[in-house]
Amino acid sequence: MLPGRPDLLARALALSVAFCAVRSLYNEDHEAFRESFATFVAKELTPHYLDWEKAGIAPRDIFASAGQYGFVGMAVPEQYGGGGTNDFRFNAVICEELAAAGISGAGLGITLHNDITTPYFIEYCNEEQSQRWLPGVASGNLITAIAMTEPGTGSDLASIATTAERDGDQYILNGSKTFITNGINADLVIVACKTDPTARHGGMSLLVVERGMPGFERGRNLEKVGMHSQDTAELYFNDVRVPVANRLGDEGKAFHYLTSNLAQERLSIAITGVAAARAALSWTVDYVKERKAFGQSISNFQNTKFVLAEVATSVDVAQAYVDQCILKLNEGDLTPAEAAQAKYWCTELQKTAVDRCLQLFGGYGYMLEYPIGRAYADARITSIYGGTTEVMKTIIAKSLGL
Repeated sequence: MLPGRPDLLARALALSVAFCAVRSLYNEDHEAFRESFATFVAKELTPHYLDWEKAGIAPRDIFASAGQYGFVGMAVPEQYGGGGTNDFRFNAVICEELAAAGISGAGLGITLHNDITTPYFIEYCNEEQSQRWLPGVASGNLITAIAMTEPGTGSDLASIATTAERDGDQYILNGSKTFITNGINADLVIVACKTDPTARHGGMSLLVVERGMPGFERGRNLEKVGMHSQDTAELYFNDVRVPVANRLGDEGKAFHYLTSNLAQERLSIAITGVAAARAALSWTVDYVKERKAFGQSISNFQNTKFVLAEVATSVDVAQAYVDQCILKLNEGDLTPAEAAQAKYWCTELQKTAVDRCLQLFGGYGYMLEYPIGRAYADARITSIYGGTTEVMKTIIAKSLGL
């Protein structure tokens, strides 16, 4: 059978479980969680994934379905309906299993909700906000997004033009955002804005814009090179009256909040990068054993062996570093430079590994019915979002005193 068939996707999951069992990173609880999530993916996501890719969006109910089994909101305190654990290894398991199943687009919505936006609600909500939002975040009934990027501003957060002017117990929000993951499906959008336009870093705040607020409009679901089932949207705010009660944390502290959470975001992307490269390797090993050319299996050619040996070595070496970073994050010791190193290295590895593996598929690798073809298109964005490779290198250089 060829890669892309359900039996091989199931096999990829089994290989992932078997591999992770020998890593010292995980214990029995994580492996039990992995088995449960892999079953959820096989039953709830894989059968419908290609339909979602064609539609350009995944249904909202996959979040609630995941929430029923405890696959979202793991870090939300138990009193608000969450799992009550700060162990990021559970998040890593989800990243790995989604990649093993070849699910990038729809999977990104879940990992963004868990790894990137939920920490803001946990860390910066006051008690009233926690009671109002966290149960829905934990159950998956409230889908979340974060809106930082603007049409004219990417990595330079201090230059955002979206403003929020104070008017009594409300802010009047104006501006636009683009490339927002979960932009169509989101119920709660964390919006980075300028509450003091005269300041740079010290003039930024975070406001939570809720679905249905007058003046909050969603633009088109952007058509992307890859990750088609991930809704990525333009958002517009036209005199949106946002209650002061919807501000996360203190006014003017958003830049600090955003940069504090970027290490976890970048590590999440790195975990997926390694896992995606490993999945591509697994699919390719299966394929080259079955495919014949010039009267023999292409697995017998020296070039095939050398390419896959190099990819396997690169993946395993990167995996060792990422596993160290996960443990450091759990201990609160992961530095911005270490996260940048992981993100830079693993996303570039993902692109290179998938490309080299696709080459061994020949023309079939360019067909979207094969997961390797979809993985190739999906990989291109990973060295851009969450901070470009060039920004990561700048952060690393600063850590060297340069």
